Amino acid sequence: MFRTHIRSAVPVSVRLGAAAVAAVLVLGGCSGSGDPEAEAAENGSSSASPTGSAAPGETATPTATPTPTPTAAYKPATAEGPAENVPLPVMPELAKEKSKEGLEAFAEYWYSLINYGYETGDPEPLKEISGPDCSVCAHFYSSLESGYDNQDWMAGSVVTVRDVRSDFILTPSGSYQVLIQIMQADLEYYGPGIDYGPSDGTPSPIVQLMEASYENNSWYAVLVENI
Repeated sequence: MFRTHIRSAVPVSVRLGAAAVAAVLVLGGCSGSGDPEAEAAENGSSSASPTGSAAPGETATPTATPTPTPTAAYKPATAEGPAENVPLPVMPELAKEKSKEGLEAFAEYWYSLINYGYETGDPEPLKEISGPDCSVCAHFYSSLESGYDNQDWMAGSVVTVRDVRSDFILTPSGSYQVLIQIMQADLEYYGPGIDYGPSDGTPSPIVQLMEASYENNSWYAVLVENI
């Protein structure tokens, strides 16, 4: 169960062949003039300077190699401060399919957005794929509202999906049902220099029911509730 914490209660070579590197080496036959000095002069004038070499009296400038821009490191939330650089979960391709496997993958993705919200205080990614009748969603939104009030933040709270099952049978309402077994760590609430104390998670597995519809080539969580 996603608990609502009320603040007043303290809450993932191309190999170039040798022929492609230099094309064809053309060996030009030179008829000797019989004059060693003339041949030496001719050979000297036909010698090309290497690409990138400096002209006489100049210093060759080495070609600069671009330096990759480092990705900011993810940092989980602690009592010292909120999480940083939290990556937004990417929906797997399987979760876009209208199939039993697709629905189950969508359910797992849905809970990854729950965890993203707990780390960032941002419920919008979940709202985009959830309906207004989702009771679990309502508790989740309330937790974020209280947990991220002013300069406060949350830690812990991680939801672990243990199992996902669906019979993939169309219901009279036109949706499909999937059962999800989860556990959740305690919800921790902090502020600058303040530890509000935790709100109990669910150390023992519980089961939630999701009803999802498939519209416009994507799944949509019509409702999610405890059973």
